[in-house]
Amino acid sequence: MWGNKKKKKSILIVGGFDEARSLANSLLEKDYRVTVVNKNYEDCEKLAELNKLNVIYGDGSKKFILEDADAASCQVAIALTGSDETNLIICEMCKEFFHVEKTVSMLNDPSKTDFFYQMGIDRVVCALNMITNIMEENALMDEMMKMIPLEEGRLHIAETAILHNSTLIGKKLWELNLPKEIIIGCILRGDQSLIPRGDTSVKEGDVLLMITSDKNKLNEIKELTKVDYS
Repeated sequence: MWGNKKKKKSILIVGGFDEARSLANSLLEKDYRVTVVNKNYEDCEKLAELNKLNVIYGDGSKKFILEDADAASCQVAIALTGSDETNLIICEMCKEFFHVEKTVSMLNDPSKTDFFYQMGIDRVVCALNMITNIMEENALMDEMMKMIPLEEGRLHIAETAILHNSTLIGKKLWELNLPKEIIIGCILRGDQSLIPRGDTSVKEGDVLLMITSDKNKLNEIKELTKVDYS
């Protein structure tokens, strides 16, 4: 992922839970050394169930916590907290104090993307930007236009995370029984963005990006996934 994989790299993940666990599990399977920092003690206990995962309990925006996590030995730092500002601080600290080579920040507000890059963040991950990039691919856009009737050229995008107790886990997309006006445009899984197919299975920690031309259909998504979009 980052340069020469022959050298075993250390990855630091700060914040998040489902996203952090899914990403950590994927990286561990690829034989990376992974440390996760989380300020929720119960989440730490659950994360510690992953074999070979190093878990640090504490606020990752604090320098001494990053020291405890041995950030200086990591080549990549990934900030997944729910706060854009906190993610920026974490990445900045990792760069300035611990000389981490690459920093990745989750971003909720896509309007801040350019600012984050200007501040030296190496990679900014924003769900809305991902789906926009995918939609700009002509072949996929043509397929979408055949599948959903666009009203005045406007699409509505909803994002739902698959939590550990979701009834959707293990189901294939064709089994979800979605309204015909809704398609799943992308699945965010760890550090990957997947183009879904009918036989793609839903996994815990996935983030599904739903696309519809009928805003009222978002209520049906909410009922199906039990996620509140308000």
